[in-house]
Amino acid sequence: MMYVTRREHFSAAHRLYNPSWSDEQNDRVFGKCNNPAGHGHNYYVEVTVAGEVDPETGYVVDLKELKRVIHTHVIDKLDHRNLNTDVDFLTGVNPTAENIAIGIWNQLVDRMPQGRLYQIRLYETEKNIVDYRGEA
Repeated sequence: MMYVTRREHFSAAHRLYNPSWSDEQNDRVFGKCNNPAGHGHNYYVEVTVAGEVDPETGYVVDLKELKRVIHTHVIDKLDHRNLNTDVDFLTGVNPTAENIAIGIWNQLVDRMPQGRLYQIRLYETEKNIVDYRGEA
């Protein structure tokens, strides 16, 4: 099995909060990430595709096609957006790194040009990273 990864970048703003909680509980749990004006990150997302190497092309997946799919279904929807209000696939979801990674997975899982989606790795910061491999 071969694994091929494409890395992309987007910048976005969000606010972490649970509308069913009090302001005090949101502040206690989410701290500065609960700022009512929001805050932003320069995210990196790595999309990993698993598959066998095609003997005719030498590819697991054509990276030009993978880039197009990622941009059409993820980057164009997330870049320079408010994740709480502007992104259809995050509507009603607290936009934590974990939930963003799940949302990205759901956008891509049935759209792979070749191979199968293996993993989404999302870097919210240099030090805060989540991996998602679909439902177990």
